[in-house]
Amino acid sequence: MNSSLDLRCVNTIRTLAIDGVQKAKSGHPGMPMGAAAMAYVLWNRHLRHSPGSPRWANRDRFVLSAGHGSMLLYSLLYLSGYGLELDELKEFRQWGSRTPGHPEYGHTPGVETTTGPLGQGFANGVGMALAERWMAARYNRPGHTIIDHHIFAIVGDGDLMEGVSSEAASFAGHQKLGKLIYLYDDNKISIDGSTSLAFTEDVGRRFTAYGWQVRTVEDGNDLEAIHRAIVEAKAQTDRPSLIMVRTHIGFGSPNKVDSHDAHGSPLGDEEVKLTKQAYGVDAEATFVVPDDVLMNFRKAQERGAESETAWSKAFDAYRTANPELAAEFEQTRNGSYGDAWKAAVPSFTESMATREASGKVLNAIAPHLPTLIGGSADLTPSNNTALKGATDMQPATPEGRYIRFGVREHAMGSILNGLALTEGLIPYGGTFLIFSEYMRPPIRLAALMGVRPIYVFTHDSIGVGEDGPTHQPVEQVASLRAIPNLIVLRPADANETAESWKIAVEHKTGPVALILTRQKLPTIDRAKFAAASNVAKGAYVLAETHPTPELILMATGSEVQHIVAAYEALAREQVRVRIVSMPSWELFERQSREYRESVLPPSVRKRLAVEAGVPLGWHQWVGSDGAVIAFDHYGASAPAERVFTEYGFTAANVVARARALLS
Repeated sequence: MNSSLDLRCVNTIRTLAIDGVQKAKSGHPGMPMGAAAMAYVLWNRHLRHSPGSPRWANRDRFVLSAGHGSMLLYSLLYLSGYGLELDELKEFRQWGSRTPGHPEYGHTPGVETTTGPLGQGFANGVGMALAERWMAARYNRPGHTIIDHHIFAIVGDGDLMEGVSSEAASFAGHQKLGKLIYLYDDNKISIDGSTSLAFTEDVGRRFTAYGWQVRTVEDGNDLEAIHRAIVEAKAQTDRPSLIMVRTHIGFGSPNKVDSHDAHGSPLGDEEVKLTKQAYGVDAEATFVVPDDVLMNFRKAQERGAESETAWSKAFDAYRTANPELAAEFEQTRNGSYGDAWKAAVPSFTESMATREASGKVLNAIAPHLPTLIGGSADLTPSNNTALKGATDMQPATPEGRYIRFGVREHAMGSILNGLALTEGLIPYGGTFLIFSEYMRPPIRLAALMGVRPIYVFTHDSIGVGEDGPTHQPVEQVASLRAIPNLIVLRPADANETAESWKIAVEHKTGPVALILTRQKLPTIDRAKFAAASNVAKGAYVLAETHPTPELILMATGSEVQHIVAAYEALAREQVRVRIVSMPSWELFERQSREYRESVLPPSVRKRLAVEAGVPLGWHQWVGSDGAVIAFDHYGASAPAERVFTEYGFTAANVVARARALLS
């Protein structure tokens, strides 16, 4: 390497990034300028990918965790032939372009995950590496290797400052994920200035302590040294690797190299010209790609096609030798899981906490869903997330289906995203609902990407009781409902919980959150009300005393029992009352207007909603003439029944408030 052509390829990456940012009048040119050399070595010498088939199962994954340097990735995708055209680089950060300010999964071909919030891509890559190892253990057989790829990423100083990267790095080191190789863009500059203002730790020793192999490249423009470091990292099979590459932000810029001025602003017309002169290219021309440079990059198309063809032939031989496994592999990647798991979903008659019902459903369907894998953030007995008889997913047992995430909720959420980005896997993770706060960034990104982790959030309200207000979620359900494209399900009993799991498995266009109780709940006697459960509709009529009600009571989760009891009391008073179970606002909002109005007729203006949390959002359902039994304060430490009573979550209070509405 280090030939004239290699150097011109590197400089082409740099100038495309500079020109894209300059034309957009916004963006981050400095990182691509400094990291172009390591990116070129990785993409030209090591990354096994197929630009013509971006979702090929056995491709290496590349994550630009430092997503603000997106023009680096877009330049590589264009040059390598992913179908991203040069004109689209010219539309960087513009309306309707495929080159947004930060990489977006599903929007731009070749982007493996949405990055930008620092540290998320770092942790997503850990999930991808965990998925690779599990898939290899599940499907590879002697003489037939169909899963064998690496996960590469470029990470920056900001990534390593974020706490989620520490959690994920610790987990990756424990798991000995040898296929995980990160190149650290060690440019020592942040937005405020030198990283020495706030970041003076010994990064190499820190990662060594995590159990990573650490290599250092002193000159970020030494292509051969970068190549050798990657070779050494690939040879290390029982530890993840961090390659610390000393780079210079804004490399080549006479006045902005090694300056925070090059981080998040265009260089300016004059500085662009001076920089191009330093690179030895035409200072006046923009978006220039020499023919031999493009030809060199486009060899990736031929290499990729050859790799994919060889893999397809190997898979044909694998299919002959292992027909059942091959069929499972193909079907699950296509999102087809058969019907046996649905038939296995249990029904319930006895009272139980919905977290307990969730565990029973999970264990009933898991034998029929081989790619359902997950775990808990050190709350397995409380979340009821264990798979009975399943092996833990550990370095010695990579085929295990149960993941011990440890007390790392933030990393768990981000690792689940990495798992969910691997076609065919159905990942789930459990913790207390209150700790969903630690997971909010990856939950939001899962919703943005439209990928499908399943969140098992237990201990869902003041029903936590004695643990007190620090552990009693008050605003969390409302907060989760505010995230677009997240399905929130708060089932009222064990059977609604079973339905919720069916929805979670079948839903493939975004994450699903199951909101479950610690305390026992009565299982609703459907025969008594002659009303079938219909969680898939989001809300449904549970019972009514008359087809033209004068009052509607509605609730979710543990509060449905109170409106059921209130309904029975009001029915004895000859009140025309309807009760509605409303486990999912999001699913209800997706129904036709006709269905929504059949459940909540506009003519019935007396409505009372009951939920043990903040009332935020409920007024869209109860209207100006309705009311909500909720609270806008924190809970208290006491037995759950006492806390519910003190805050008015009783059938008697529901009846009293209903009478007040009708008077």
